[in-house]
Amino acid sequence: MTDLHQAPRASFTDMSTSTKEDWMVIMGQRTELEQALPDRIIEQFGHLRDDYGGFPVDRLEHSLQTATRAERDGRDDEYVLCALVHDIGDPLTPYNHPDVAAAILKPFVSGANHWMVEHHGIFQGYYFWHHLGMDRDTRDLFDGHEHYEHCATFCSEYDAPAFDPSYNSNSFEHYLPLIQEVFGRNPRL
Repeated sequence: MTDLHQAPRASFTDMSTSTKEDWMVIMGQRTELEQALPDRIIEQFGHLRDDYGGFPVDRLEHSLQTATRAERDGRDDEYVLCALVHDIGDPLTPYNHPDVAAAILKPFVSGANHWMVEHHGIFQGYYFWHHLGMDRDTRDLFDGHEHYEHCATFCSEYDAPAFDPSYNSNSFEHYLPLIQEVFGRNPRL
């Protein structure tokens, strides 16, 4: 990767005064940024390791269990990737972690899978919000939505049961090629 301290830089101090030459400098360095995306995603998973937050397994194991369950159930690679990435934002944004994962995945996955990840927090609330004095049926605000069952199934079959310390998950290394392949392809913009 280019040494960012030595790389050429645009000359503007206000975007409204930028020039074509400035944007050629910026776009000339964008390729490296885009090519490094899979590695940056992989790096973020390191923040999930040993982060239990009171749960029976750390957040990385939870992600691996969710993905492994989906994979063993015959779900396609895109769905498995969504299962793996769904909680990647938890350490950074505990109040809206589904939004982070959904934003990361949006250019690379279908609308149905994006919606599933974006809304999984509300749907997962069905299993515990009543213990916290909240309305477990909040997900029903989306009743009738075309992806409601898609998200409800994700939570019931893969996300909710993925806290078992004795479950034999695939290793993180098992998913490295999938991360490299999906985040290394051209996004759907």
